[in-house]
Amino acid sequence: MSSAASSSHRPHRIDVPALDRQIECREDETLFAAARRAGLRIVGACGGRGSCGSCIVRVTEGRVHREGEGAHRKWLRACCIQPRSDLTVEVAPRSLAPIVRADVRTHGGHEGEEALLPLDPSLSAIELTLPPATLQDLASDADRLRSGLAEQPEPIQPTTIDWAASAELPSVLRQHGWQVQARLRQAEAGGPLSVASVARPGAPLLGLAVDLGTTNAAAFLVDLTCGRRLASLGLENPQVAWGADLISRINHAIKEPATAEALRRAAVGAIQSLAHDLARAVGAQVTDIADAVVCGNTAMQHLLAGWPVAQLGRAPFVAAALEPLDVAADRLGLALGPGAALHLAPSIGGFVGGDHVTALLATEAIWQAPGVSLIMDVGTNTEISLIHDGRILSASCPSGPALEGGHIGSGMRAAEGAIERVEVVDDALRLQVIGAVVPVGLCGSGVLDALAAFVGAGWIDARGRIVAGRHPCIAEVDGVRAVTLAEETEERHRSIPAVRFSQNDVRAVQLAKSAIRTGVRLLCAEAGLDESQIHRFVIAGAFGAYIRVESARAIGLLPPLPLDRFEQVGNAAGLGVQQMLSSRERRQRAAQIARQARYVELSSRSDFQKTFLQHIGFGS
Repeated sequence: MSSAASSSHRPHRIDVPALDRQIECREDETLFAAARRAGLRIVGACGGRGSCGSCIVRVTEGRVHREGEGAHRKWLRACCIQPRSDLTVEVAPRSLAPIVRADVRTHGGHEGEEALLPLDPSLSAIELTLPPATLQDLASDADRLRSGLAEQPEPIQPTTIDWAASAELPSVLRQHGWQVQARLRQAEAGGPLSVASVARPGAPLLGLAVDLGTTNAAAFLVDLTCGRRLASLGLENPQVAWGADLISRINHAIKEPATAEALRRAAVGAIQSLAHDLARAVGAQVTDIADAVVCGNTAMQHLLAGWPVAQLGRAPFVAAALEPLDVAADRLGLALGPGAALHLAPSIGGFVGGDHVTALLATEAIWQAPGVSLIMDVGTNTEISLIHDGRILSASCPSGPALEGGHIGSGMRAAEGAIERVEVVDDALRLQVIGAVVPVGLCGSGVLDALAAFVGAGWIDARGRIVAGRHPCIAEVDGVRAVTLAEETEERHRSIPAVRFSQNDVRAVQLAKSAIRTGVRLLCAEAGLDESQIHRFVIAGAFGAYIRVESARAIGLLPPLPLDRFEQVGNAAGLGVQQMLSSRERRQRAAQIARQARYVELSSRSDFQKTFLQHIGFGS
């Protein structure tokens, strides 16, 4: 090996005092790539391509090679620097801010957070005391279990005792004095019954519902004996290390099979972590989780299942499967209860996946009312369904992560220090910051507010250009015009970079909002309707719960309908996936909705490009 090659693979120690972490980084890899490999979180919406500027760090000790980073810059993109010595690094506070919105709210006027879920689970439990084995009674443990079930007041005759139940039965019986809890699975009423697993006597019968979002994952722990939610929790989807948007992750998975497996493991790890923390929160064990249901958009479900995604990376966007599927949880690498099954929600087509089906399921009482209803789940991938005269037309809009703070230079998740509200009053900025602390970044609701406020104040013109000289906080920064919302500060021995909204950020939001508005308009056209004929505009999704409708309408993200026609219902997908967990009927209804809906590929319409360009500007 040449000395140059040897040098390029020489590792350097990277010290991150704020996290009490040390990692290694080779000279031929970027700091961002090394952090991702080591599981160290640095925000990087573009997945390390150098296009978003969100992964900034400050090198306080050591030497680096800068690729395109000027010598005058104090804060550098981690994806553009490589070590040339051991380093001490300060990560931008927006990467470290503690999350305060877990994206688990499932509120709405039709289903309260504390209401019991419909109860008709595919699993039930029965407590048994079996006669112990003796020299005179040498029946197998499985036969003893069958006899115990057959002797119930209402005899139970399972067709099978599953492998997991047979494997666990001997030890459970002997450790608990021949008492056992049998868990019975019946996928459909009147269908075949099996003993799916056994557990210690008195064990809680728990189910896990997961909304696996592109940006965040939300999970809910449910008592399957009564339909009560016991706990809920959300965390950032660790796949964001490969990019905040779906296409970045798909491209990574296509290029390297090892990366596809890493993405799958990241999703599994997130679900496992949620399961562990939820069980611990209610004093239960992870092994008490006997059933699970997961929903996500088409790409998320493919990446979790380990299915190929190359066909999703280019038109036509064809899923490997659309129907609901059941798989043993341990086959995916999930360590839940023995014999636990995982039910994957059905999809509609294209990128309209199981999360939108569950959102439709949860909001059915709204859209079944007479008139025209539109259900929109706003996120990194925005899904829309128009319901009229018994028809469901569905489409997806590649809105990207800009509306959730991704691909925004100072963007961040809704965490402490994020600017969430922006106003311009008497030509002066007014900011509302989560946690009422020093601002460190701008989250999604703040992005929309900022844009609406700047357009309304004349700081940004109708074409989306930041107007030079319009206000003292507008200036050129590294050759790009930007509005400074908060100057760089020093606080508690840490440096906080300036929070700015640049011309590049404006363009990113313009593309996102035009994609969404085009989707709404063309879906209406597909049904022979005009936007003004929408009676109910339902905004779903955790992000959708926090946006200010007035701001979204002011910039043309939403059509100019009366405000009383809009309804924000929170994480409807989260509610729908819980219903599927607790009820066989709801699973069947979800499958019916998915089959009833017709997927519309909007980009194939001849008027797509024209409509998209019409909505690039503001106030349209």
